[in-house]
Amino acid sequence: MTKELEGRTVLITGAARRIGRVFSLGVARAGGNVIIHHGHSSTDAQDLQAEITSLGVRAYLIQADLADPHQSADLIPRASEFGPIYGLVNNAAIFEPLTLATTQFPAWERHMAVNLTAPFLLCQAFARQMPSGEAGRIINILDWRALHPAADHLPYTISKAALAALTQSLAVALAPNISVNGLALGAILLPSDGESTACILSSVPADRWAKLDELTQALLFLLTGPAYITGEIIHLDGGRHLI
Repeated sequence: MTKELEGRTVLITGAARRIGRVFSLGVARAGGNVIIHHGHSSTDAQDLQAEITSLGVRAYLIQADLADPHQSADLIPRASEFGPIYGLVNNAAIFEPLTLATTQFPAWERHMAVNLTAPFLLCQAFARQMPSGEAGRIINILDWRALHPAADHLPYTISKAALAALTQSLAVALAPNISVNGLALGAILLPSDGESTACILSSVPADRWAKLDELTQALLFLLTGPAYITGEIIHLDGGRHLI
């Protein structure tokens, strides 16, 4: 793989497990250093750090509870102690199978705090730490539901829809030096909440789950591709958002 990110450092939230882990290894294999953020997965984060280090690049660990806005606001300044940050990937999210009837206010607040407020505070702080004249990239991880909302996973869907709007707003606010794009995912990994997978592929025109290298390719495109692309939301969902 071409070392497109050699010498650059990328902060990935929720990096220790699942999709965050795939992203982290993809950045490392492209030559980038990785700041591994985790909330409560210290063992997984340490294992990932060792694997990334074995690839010949640097990996740093940083813990923060993104449900706490004070910890979210402080994450970039803490991460900046490792050196300049080129890319920010807002991947961490809460995904709970709640409907209008079953959503209590604490759950609503929790989803908004982690899925929307934390990315906002991180993007704001990321822009502040960017040296004058330097270029940077922000990728917000979305969901096909964000632009095709339904009644399931209500607080999650609304938080991601708001993050999609924030992505486009920040693309204007942070131009010209920082490009801001979204990557909206579909059937990538089996759901962690126990949701049945029986009917998922019936609504995916591609009729298959994504390959993990497709996930990595999409992320690297947004981190290393044309900086003239900003404010876009790329769907990696096999066409799910079209149904």
